[in-house]
Amino acid sequence: MKITVAGVGYVGLSLAVLLAQKNEVIAVTTTPRKVDIINGKKSPILDNEISEYLATKDLNLTATTDKERAYRDADMIVIAAPTNYVTETNHFDTSAVEDVIEIALRVNPDVLLVNKSTVPVGYTESVRKKFNCDNIIFSPEFLREGKALYDNLYPSRIIVGVPTEDERLVKEAEKFAQLLAEGAVKEDIPTLIINPTEAEAVKLFSNTYLGLRVAFFNELDTYTEMKGLNTKEVIDGVCLDPRIGGHYNNPSFGFGGYCLPKDTKQLLANYSDVPNKIIRAVVESNELRKECISEDILSRVGDGVVGVYRLTMKSGSDNFRESSIQGVIQQLKAKGKTVIIYEPTLSDGSFSDCPVVHSFDEFAEKVDIIVANRFSDELNGVIDKVFTRDLYFRD
Repeated sequence: MKITVAGVGYVGLSLAVLLAQKNEVIAVTTTPRKVDIINGKKSPILDNEISEYLATKDLNLTATTDKERAYRDADMIVIAAPTNYVTETNHFDTSAVEDVIEIALRVNPDVLLVNKSTVPVGYTESVRKKFNCDNIIFSPEFLREGKALYDNLYPSRIIVGVPTEDERLVKEAEKFAQLLAEGAVKEDIPTLIINPTEAEAVKLFSNTYLGLRVAFFNELDTYTEMKGLNTKEVIDGVCLDPRIGGHYNNPSFGFGGYCLPKDTKQLLANYSDVPNKIIRAVVESNELRKECISEDILSRVGDGVVGVYRLTMKSGSDNFRESSIQGVIQQLKAKGKTVIIYEPTLSDGSFSDCPVVHSFDEFAEKVDIIVANRFSDELNGVIDKVFTRDLYFRD
């Protein structure tokens, strides 16, 4: 089958790699450099796991910037375009998704369009009406940054949203689910074919629950720190209950990355005419956590210089988008603190009006406290300066 994947972020590229094991796949990007990199099979700007897979596997995968050609020749187009949350409108910006749909329908009007981009609840039905097109279905992704390929190879579940009264489309949805299953290593993957609006809700509620869990353990951490309790002992005891479990329980500076902040806000926006307390509290708790962390840092550093160790959200990711440390930096700057950042992946000499240092030794010497959302072995030599809430050295 000829499949075009529109978008080569961590969702699109990992999905293209998965499908290219048994299908002819073209990945579409607007960046010529990424085309050269993907076609060259390796790159420092790609996730390490994907780079290694591209280098060692014989995949039928090519990349191009020629949207029309890639869409015209496809039997199926999978959309993995960004949908950033826009605060002014309380809504995802779905323009990149609709750009793919518009061009695809113009050059290949009968093609099946499978949207993997996260969208508001009710979006698929609305866009099917807007474009007068029945061939648009939705399949939510449940991937972690830095583990996207692994999560495609060992998926927790496969969900495809399609009007379940349409027998033809249900068959197409089943076919797409089978393509994902064929590329996976895991067998007997739980699979649901449900209506698209319910599938959209599954995605947003799943990520909001994860945000809720992060927020819960962060507020537990705030309490135990302020009351002088041993946080790790409390968490260990709580999580011995099998109904709670020992996952997603490692305190942090707040949930961040590309998905959780925007998805929780979008779900809250979908609740505009629905009574709620918990959904709003998840969003507000995450903002409060950054304030509490900033106040803790200020109380420890006094008149000293604050050093921020890495801008990435977590280990194994190179993504700065919506990382919680950025909120902490803004809080510290608002209090008049001098902040120096260590981020070796940044070529620029500054970030958010703060100097960026590329030598760790120089960085450690210049600062009085080192703020690290996630611990690294690199910090062992300066452990006395380190402030982190990473109790389990993971996640």
